[in-house]
Amino acid sequence: MSDANEGNTDWYSNEIATFGDRLAGAREAVGLSQAELARRLGVKLKTVRAWEDDMAEPRANRLQMLAGLLNVSIMWLLNGEGDGLDAPAEEAILPADVRAMLTEIRQVKTEMNAMADRLGLLEKRLRATLKEGA
Repeated sequence: MSDANEGNTDWYSNEIATFGDRLAGAREAVGLSQAELARRLGVKLKTVRAWEDDMAEPRANRLQMLAGLLNVSIMWLLNGEGDGLDAPAEEAILPADVRAMLTEIRQVKTEMNAMADRLGLLEKRLRATLKEGA
């Protein structure tokens, strides 16, 4: 397997992309606007925006509808594994310095997500400690 193919595999992985990233990518791949997707799902536009911005996640019934409408698996939407999209083709034609910057952006995003998870765990520990002391 070549390095280019490895990039295709990792582009939407759970370590690099979020649920919202995968949702937006799949929606764009089938040529739907956020408003059109919202209409087809019977939800408000702000709901789809919140999903794509990772501010909320759909319930199981909407998740199933999303997967069907976008022609991807539920697991791919949730964690990037299974039937989904390949990496965008235009990345292969980008200059090396631009590809390097995109890679660095994805790495920083991954690190930020890891730090956000760590912060959440620390907050839970703090709350538990404060409850014990009360």
